[in-house]
Amino acid sequence: MHGPTIKRMARRHPRPDHRPGAASPRPGRTPTYRRQKRMRLIALLLAAFAGTASAAACGPDQLNTERTITLKREGAAYGTNQHAALPLQPGEVVLTFDDGPSPENTPLVLKALADQCAKATFFLEGQHLRTSPDLARREISEGHSVGIHSDTHPHLTQLSPEQQLDDLARARAAYKTVFGVETPAYRFPFLEETPTMLDALKQANITVASIDLGINDWIPEDTTDILAQRLNASLDKAGRGIILMHDANGPTAKALPTLLKVLKDKGYKVVHLEWEPAP
Repeated sequence: MHGPTIKRMARRHPRPDHRPGAASPRPGRTPTYRRQKRMRLIALLLAAFAGTASAAACGPDQLNTERTITLKREGAAYGTNQHAALPLQPGEVVLTFDDGPSPENTPLVLKALADQCAKATFFLEGQHLRTSPDLARREISEGHSVGIHSDTHPHLTQLSPEQQLDDLARARAAYKTVFGVETPAYRFPFLEETPTMLDALKQANITVASIDLGINDWIPEDTTDILAQRLNASLDKAGRGIILMHDANGPTAKALPTLLKVLKDKGYKVVHLEWEPAP
């Protein structure tokens, strides 16, 4: 939701005073500087108001975010599909989304999460970061965390080591261009890990984020009922863990309010993943 548009009348610049001995304006205190300072103050106030309003809307009727785990920036690996488990209690889940940002579908996902006061982690493709940088920044501004999910979503096992590392380098560069820092985490496309990539990620102190459960939500014909049934079955089997979903998938974006309700009705608690600030 966009904030109020602030219109400002054009102001006439004061004429310079050329009288002998007239004082020059102090450096950094020009009319342009003062206008910029006022606009920054207004932006901060609007952001604070939005945050307060959002917090006030969060209550027992929403799913909410139970707690946050802050991970070190290191070459660790999590997700029992392939690695060690996160320190989660029974009934705790981490919401994650792959393949975005998608201009068509990611805004729907962000709205569903905001409506339920739930935080998630998005694993972004480099190619989409380059085309939708503002949408990626919106994910951060709304309190979510982000990592990368390769550059073009290739089958890395079918690429040479040099091609794998090139894809990684391009994805990392796209992330750094958009966010100004190095990515803290990486999810393998198709969850297909390779020794070359695992070594490169460990050397770069980038966490590998695998999964504990998913809903196989990449089929365009999926319905909300089908996705909800899959989520129910996966939760009953796993009981906790990192959930894989896809914000670039239209049926998932449409079904997410229902999927979050499934979590709420079954008594699950959302845990948000964050990483330590970049050095």
